[in-house]
Amino acid sequence: MLNFDWLSGISTETAKLIFFGLYFVIGALVLILPNDYVYEGIAKEDRHWWNNLKLWSLAVLAVLASVYYQF
Repeated sequence: MLNFDWLSGISTETAKLIFFGLYFVIGALVLILPNDYVYEGIAKEDRHWWNNLKLWSLAVLAVLASVYYQF
């Protein structure tokens, strides 16, 4: 079995800050992706804002962060 007793000293606020920091790092990594990689397989004339995977991934991160903030 896993023993997570060493985490008992971490407060809830500290745990929230750690997870929000991870969300921030993931969001920053998503933003540095080049657009040609994001739109791979879509012709330049067929590219629309809803095809931008950066926006979708940031939206998912925002939803996850808001749900985690509530609980």
